[in-house]
Amino acid sequence: MYYRCKTFVRMSMPGRNQIKLMEDLMVVQQERRHSILGRITSFFVFLFDQAMPDPYVFALILTFVAGLLAYFFAPNAHPQQIATAWYGGVFNLFTFAFQMVIMLVAGYALASAPAIRTVLGRIASIPNNPASAVSLTIVVAMIASWVNWGLGLVTAALLAREIAKRIRMDFGWLIAAAYTGFVISTEGLSGSIALSQATHGSALNIVEKLTGQLTPLSQTVFTRFNLIPIAVLFIVLPVVFRFIGPSSANTFPADPDRLRAEDAPPAARERSTTLGGMLDNARPLTLLMVAFIGTALGLELVRTKGAIDLNSVIMTLLMLGMLLHWTPAAYVVAIKHAARISGPLILQYPLYGGLMGIMTTTGLAGVLSKVFLSFSTARTIPAWTYLTSVIITFFVPSGGGHWAVQGPFAVPAARDLHASLPGVTMAVAMGESVANMLQPFFALPILAIAGIKVQRMMGFMVITFLISFVAFGLSLLFLVPAN
Repeated sequence: MYYRCKTFVRMSMPGRNQIKLMEDLMVVQQERRHSILGRITSFFVFLFDQAMPDPYVFALILTFVAGLLAYFFAPNAHPQQIATAWYGGVFNLFTFAFQMVIMLVAGYALASAPAIRTVLGRIASIPNNPASAVSLTIVVAMIASWVNWGLGLVTAALLAREIAKRIRMDFGWLIAAAYTGFVISTEGLSGSIALSQATHGSALNIVEKLTGQLTPLSQTVFTRFNLIPIAVLFIVLPVVFRFIGPSSANTFPADPDRLRAEDAPPAARERSTTLGGMLDNARPLTLLMVAFIGTALGLELVRTKGAIDLNSVIMTLLMLGMLLHWTPAAYVVAIKHAARISGPLILQYPLYGGLMGIMTTTGLAGVLSKVFLSFSTARTIPAWTYLTSVIITFFVPSGGGHWAVQGPFAVPAARDLHASLPGVTMAVAMGESVANMLQPFFALPILAIAGIKVQRMMGFMVITFLISFVAFGLSLLFLVPAN
């Protein structure tokens, strides 16, 4: 058809108009060649763009939905108890909320250091087209997220910004690729559920409390039912994402000038000859503080036998940021520049704390768990636990809090059925990470760093959700060994 149209245009129209029509026809042909997978993704992008509210409104809606469900289904959940549970839950998440804010700000400030901008720029210069850019972003994000989930969020988002400055492509597609790497975070070295079961005396070590035995990472993280689906996703997701990019007519690229302006190093304070000014720019103070933090961090890692948690990531980001900005004044300016993006997190995390309070205190999460566990067998209980975890995550998106809700029901059921306790443990973790692909709780830092709305990203995340849901589900159903 394209060549027939080309012949017709050549015979019937003058040069400039002929060229214009030819360009229009080429666009039409490109749209028609858009893959089926791409068209499906475009539908989800359109659906989320039209139907999904702001993450703050989403948190409000979930709060009222949880309250109604608790009122009708939870044991002894009266309106007064629901309100009290919500109020108490709001303040229970304050520590985690501040950890997320400081991690975001410290990570962003670190990235504004010249040395880090150079490294990110070199990595971002590797791809030369949108398809290779999303593949690289997913690979980097998955590696970083498996090592540490906090590191993965910051690294992936900052890399995506650097790529967007160099390649014209849909920014929502690229940011979705950055968040996609987070799908293997709870199955990695920093997953709170697996780590807590391997830690003697941990308040969240439910397996040890019931059986008296620890569950080392060799039985959870480093097992075939965990590593095989991760390997599958590591191969499949970077490939599939290459084919779900929007058509040219629906592409909304980032403004590279805006990104460069936002990432430009903030103006440092002028040096002063006063005592205060000299102290503000005293590099020895920075070096002393870096040495102090490094010593404290090293002692903590020795105490925990090398376990990396959110606090150690935060302290590492702070330490490196101070070192690479050199002077106290320069680092303060960088922090002020980075803090402007933390507003949405401050507003929304307390709401999720209240939501988790309703689910935990009223017993609603236990009701949901018992429904699925009532018809489970030793072979199917990991899969049913996984499905339950996916549902609960929409209401309790924090890994540790989620395990505190679901673990006390899942672990005893698995013990009574003589099923795999590590399999059930990882089923909760896998459900958490998969559901997070559609639950914006952990996407907030990436969205804040990127500076886009969740609706532009979330349509692409449906593909990640579906692929990872199947991969982990099949693994739990067929690869978990029977006791």
